[in-house]
Amino acid sequence: MIEQHHPGQRLAVMLARAVRTSALSLVFLASLTGCRHKTPVLPYVSMASPLEVEDIPVPDDLPMIAEVPEPIPAPILPVEPPKVVVKKKPAPAKETPPPVQVASAADPAALAIGALSSGGDSTPQSQQQAKDLIASIKKNLAALSGKIANQQKAQVRQVNYFLKQAQQALDSGDAEGAKNLATKAKLLLDDVEKK
Repeated sequence: MIEQHHPGQRLAVMLARAVRTSALSLVFLASLTGCRHKTPVLPYVSMASPLEVEDIPVPDDLPMIAEVPEPIPAPILPVEPPKVVVKKKPAPAKETPPPVQVASAADPAALAIGALSSGGDSTPQSQQQAKDLIASIKKNLAALSGKIANQQKAQVRQVNYFLKQAQQALDSGDAEGAKNLATKAKLLLDDVEKK
């Protein structure tokens, strides 16, 4: 059976065939021209044979140097060693004791509550309170478990330092200072025991 095509279809098929053929032809021609970025290969040019070098004769009447003179040494100047700059280290800050305040001799009725008094005025009652407070802190410190003492070494060391200062203040007659330092030690020890 022969297929019959409409005249418009026949024209479309022929046109498609013509376009395809021309596209293939262009690709074929492009492949024949090669890459335009290739460097051209230059023909080999042979080198000429090397030239002969003539020997130049050495003349017989060259002046001869009898002896090479020794160089004259330059005078040696004394070299001063470089000066070493020693930087002085600042003197370590010395702990200066706090200034001592001396209370004026005023009658006890003139002193108001909260007014400062000299530390030397200690009553036997305040000295006994300081002694009792120091003794109770020493007892609690001795009862502290070794595990807690090892974990809180810095704080236990500070408690001992406050106790030592409190005892020194008590021995010097400053019962109020001793009570103050003992109270600090007690608060720090309570904090250690809580942890």
